[in-house]
Amino acid sequence: MEDQVIEATLYENTIPAFARELVDRLHTHLHASLTYHAVYGCLDRSVHTCVLQENGTPVAALVFRIEGGQACVLSEQCRFAPAVIDRFAQAVFARFPNVRAVCFTAIQQPAQGPSLPFVAARRTQDIVAALPGTVDAYLARLGKSTRTYVKRYANKLKRCFPGAAWQTYGGADVEEAQVRAIIEFNRARMAGKYKASYIDEAETQRIMRLVRQCGLVTVMTIDGKVCAGTINYRIGDAAFLQVIAHDPAYDDYGLGTLCCYFTICACIERGCNAYHFLWGRYEYKYRLLGEQRDLSDLRVYRSRLQQLLDIRHVLGQHYADKMYEMKDWMEQHARRADTSSPLEQALFRGLNALKDAKRTVDRLRMQRAGAGAVLPHGPAANGS
Repeated sequence: MEDQVIEATLYENTIPAFARELVDRLHTHLHASLTYHAVYGCLDRSVHTCVLQENGTPVAALVFRIEGGQACVLSEQCRFAPAVIDRFAQAVFARFPNVRAVCFTAIQQPAQGPSLPFVAARRTQDIVAALPGTVDAYLARLGKSTRTYVKRYANKLKRCFPGAAWQTYGGADVEEAQVRAIIEFNRARMAGKYKASYIDEAETQRIMRLVRQCGLVTVMTIDGKVCAGTINYRIGDAAFLQVIAHDPAYDDYGLGTLCCYFTICACIERGCNAYHFLWGRYEYKYRLLGEQRDLSDLRVYRSRLQQLLDIRHVLGQHYADKMYEMKDWMEQHARRADTSSPLEQALFRGLNALKDAKRTVDRLRMQRAGAGAVLPHGPAANGS
């Protein structure tokens, strides 16, 4: 059997036109898309491109920039084979003598790491639902309780509000007023948690730019008035949830889960094969068939010496990984309400107590800062 050879070709200070197509085709993810990175200004500074081919077939197209002795890869939430990571790092180290390490952010870490010295730490997750070819097949895959939930609340909504309707729009068909209404609902939800939404006017404008280029927006209306919705983007055959929110006046009608379900159905009808809920371990994501993919930060070093010189970061990453593992374990048990042992009961109560304490602190900070302040709680807009 012939050895598989991976060749790397570097393009300095440019992204070739052919590589732009490769990025979306090979790494079908919103956070790898050059459309996304352009909107968020990540391509404004000098960037380089590396195209990797295995026996003549492209297997990766990585866009990166050099910052402080590190090559920082822009593509996130992708999966790269260890051999691809090794070959890319070798090419970068050979071309840029001052680069000490190659850094990947939030990628799906392979079971086997690269051969070069490295450190990795899990940091977040992407909850992904694999979609079948038809809506009926998707509904059949849902658990019995979820199917009952969807039907019960859909019937309740129609019974109480005969004028209720939902529609999914794409790109140029989306009205800015619809997007802004959904964002306002998000702000109201965050205010109810004593937090301020991270979606300020600048972020709203970025969302609108992305919606115009690759958006899918589901809008639920009652008698013509927007009452809930989701803001999503489509990259290739995958859809990505950005914001889900509803009018708090309709909290008793399960609009969050309903709206997400109808959005997924619309994505299936449009030929999508995956729906990415992105980060945040919310129960509705798992009910709608989302499966968790852990994402890691990976730093590959030029040499063992460079790794030793970076020992503070290495130790910090090991600590962060263990903390993520512990939090993930606790979240899973809390989600299942698994209290079968005294230890699990104590951990479950402790986790809820910590959450209550955090909400109290957030409320006090909000009161001190004023209702209009934006507090640093992170960009998790896709929870409901």
